[in-house]
Amino acid sequence: MRIFRGYQHRDLAGPCALTIGNFDGVHRGHQAMLALLRSEAAHRSLPVRVMTFEPHPREYFAPDSAPARISTLRDKLTELQRCGVDEVVVLPFRAGLAGLDAHRFITDILVAGLQVRYVLVGDDFRFGARRAGDYALLDAAGSHLGFDVARMNSYEVHGLRVSSSAVREALARGQMDLAASLLGRPYAISGHVVHGRKLGRQLGAGRLGAGRGFRTLNLRFAHRQPAAGGIFVVEVHGLASQALEGVANLGVRPSLEASDINRGQVLLETHVLNWPDALACEGGYGKILRVDLLHKLHDERKYQGLEALTEGIATDCEDARAWFASRHNRTHRQTTRDRI
Repeated sequence: MRIFRGYQHRDLAGPCALTIGNFDGVHRGHQAMLALLRSEAAHRSLPVRVMTFEPHPREYFAPDSAPARISTLRDKLTELQRCGVDEVVVLPFRAGLAGLDAHRFITDILVAGLQVRYVLVGDDFRFGARRAGDYALLDAAGSHLGFDVARMNSYEVHGLRVSSSAVREALARGQMDLAASLLGRPYAISGHVVHGRKLGRQLGAGRLGAGRGFRTLNLRFAHRQPAAGGIFVVEVHGLASQALEGVANLGVRPSLEASDINRGQVLLETHVLNWPDALACEGGYGKILRVDLLHKLHDERKYQGLEALTEGIATDCEDARAWFASRHNRTHRQTTRDRI
């Protein structure tokens, strides 16, 4: 999959089948739209192209009331690639784009810039300055300028409309099973492992052995308001040949001191419950990991002192182990029933 910042690139020359949207989360509704786009593109022998925006337009206009972010740009692009997209055009949402009227959005970007031959949009699609453009305007322009336009109705799962808003609501409530149902996969965050204060190695060292403690793998979440937050039971992918069980904190770590080098940044701090001996001397720094958030234990808590923090983490680890044990038992019982 090729990724372009902006639409004025020589390598973007040539007609395409296009869809446009924020694609936050790339949920099952998005996936259904992309499947339809792939089918239409194949029928026309066109590449599948997606136009998305960074930041989210509402983050530009009203950052304090913008919707919480489900996914980082990295995770969005990963899922778009998994859905069979050939090219992604990431438009930086700035003043020039925000003030571009709907007609010029069509003529300058869609026609002259991207040479669209087929455009697929959602049933609530709006575009251009003051959101003046709609499906009717786009369809009329397509008839005049020589490209086909189609729209896809809402996608439902068990009677629930699948949308980024529905995913955000599920994540905000800690309903990870519902979020996974809407996404078609466990909710996950990926990124490079970065350095922290290494305080976790000291916490609980007496319980776990010198230098081990509650060491964590730290991933930055590049937005100040994630859709999820709190303490989660997780699985870590990319550190070993198999998924590793863990417990993670997603948030701003209210119990840490003002001197914390990452203070104010949203971090996903993951403690692997059974750190592999082969990785005992590694911190994972620089590796790209994916962490699946499977079950929420509780919201972030502010502990009074390191001893209380240590006890809190130990309890979270015990609860995570109990959750994994329960899942294993459920899976074993289901497997036994299937054999019978």
